[in-house]
This record gives sequence, C-alpha cells and structure tokens, in this order.
Amino acid sequence: MSDLPPFSTGGMSPEGTTTVVGVNKPKMDLGDKTILCSAMCQCDKNPNVGKGGKEFKQVCVAGRLKSLDKLLSYRSPYKQEINYDMTKRPPAPIMDSSVDTKGHDYLPGWIRKRWGTDPEHPPAYKAGAGLIRRPDVVIVKDPSKPPTQDNIKQIVEMKFPPDSLTEQQEAAYKQIAGGAGKLTTLEPGDCDCSSAEPEDPRMPVESLGFAAGAAAWLAYILTRGKTPRPPLSPALLTPAL
Repeated sequence: MSDLPPFSTGGMSPEGTTTVVGVNKPKMDLGDKTILCSAMCQCDKNPNVGKGGKEFKQVCVAGRLKSLDKLLSYRSPYKQEINYDMTKRPPAPIMDSSVDTKGHDYLPGWIRKRWGTDPEHPPAYKAGAGLIRRPDVVIVKDPSKPPTQDNIKQIVEMKFPPDSLTEQQEAAYKQIAGGAGKLTTLEPGDCDCSSAEPEDPRMPVESLGFAAGAAAWLAYILTRGKTPRPPLSPALLTPAL
C-alpha cells in the first residue's frame, strides 16, 4: 500500500531506483472480485482526504476492509495489510497474540518485543531490508484460521495508478503465497469503476450470499452509515470455503 508508512513494502534496484514490473494476472473468483471492486471503486471516487487536499485511496480501502473484518469478529476472508516475517520458511504472518485471525495492530511494538528474542532473526531489525513484507489483501480459504501459506487462496495487490508492483514486492508476495499462480493485481480499470454498479451482472446466484452481504456492509462502511444498515445474515457470517 503506497499511502501508508510501511517498514518494507517497496523495492530498490542496485542503482537505487524502484523497479516496476507487470504481473500476469491469474483470474479472481467473481465473488472476491465483486467485494474488492466495491471497495476500490468507492475509494477511487470518494477517497480519504488529508491536509492540502491529498487523496489517500489506499488508506480508504485498507480502513474499510479492516472494518469489515472487525464486523465479522476478524473472520472475514479478506485480510488487509497483514505483516509477514520473511525470515521464516514459509513466511509467517504476524498476528495478534490473543486473536490468531487478527493482524497485529502495532508492528513497531512487535519488533521491539519479539525481534531480538528469536534466534532465527538477524541480530538487529533493519528497515527497508525486506525482512517484513505487507501485501495489500490476503484472501484466505478458511476465515477461522490465520493467513498462513497453507490457508492462502490468493494475494491481491490493489493498485491505484500511478502506483505499481515492484520486482521486490512481486518476488516476496509469491514467496508468501507459495507460488506465482496465487498472486494477482487489481486496478480501477479491472473493476469498471466508471459504471454505477461495478459488480459483475453475470455473477451466478449461488455466489451472491456472502459476496452480496459483504458488499452491502462495505457500502455502509464506505458511506459512513449513509446507506441502509444491512442485516448480519447467516450467509455473511459463514462465507463459503
């Protein structure tokens, strides 16, 4: 996520310049694409705005997906900005000590407390060295379990132009996911954000349960309660695995 102050999310070539790459995009499930496009399109049109009118579209998406996860007692299949310890094989998600499906809230605190106590870690944490990576969205197979590699369905990098994926990010996220076929990118152009309804009208009825409920809650969260408050239906609480 380019708008957040990451410890290590970008990448530098040996000459000191960021190297941008293209990713062959594996397909996303229609339900997953519907939900993520709902957040992307609404944040593209109505982003968070900071001092001087600066737009924070990535921050908008991150906050809304995290709100959805909290609404679902941290059992949403869409895990936003989970930090991964890249010194582990496979890379290990850094999760809350009491809720193993919730990402750790404060990475600097985790580093101060945990980094020096793990013999597998380098003696000192070095920011920007790629020791910790943070993909935009990790879609899990089973939302009742943490986003470890065996539970990762897909990693989705949500990019608002001119932000792009770097070679270093791509390599790290493939390592986290366990293969190139589980990494894809999503941009506003992939979502038809110019239309009133970015959702795919061809989505089969059987896919609408969780996707429709989650999209409705995202709309409620994104508009800060200006749309009708959706019910917490059984379909929303128990996404298909």
